[in-house]
Amino acid sequence: MPRYEYRCRSCGSTFEVSRPMAESSAPADCPQGHDDTVKLLSTVAVGGSAAGAPAPQAGGGAGGGGGCCGGGCCS
Repeated sequence: MPRYEYRCRSCGSTFEVSRPMAESSAPADCPQGHDDTVKLLSTVAVGGSAAGAPAPQAGGGAGGGGGCCGGGCCS
């Protein structure tokens, strides 16, 4: 089950809630009982390695177009 991270606007604490994806936008109460919370954007960490794979490079690496979206909008 996915875990979603929230921050309480009243006390500033950060906490996680496990819930189905269908309930991802439902409000969450702070563990201290406050109901003024906001869902945070979380980053995903993926572990592991690929033997012999080069590390990703800024700017797309191997001739990958323009930067911000690959469509040439940034040089």
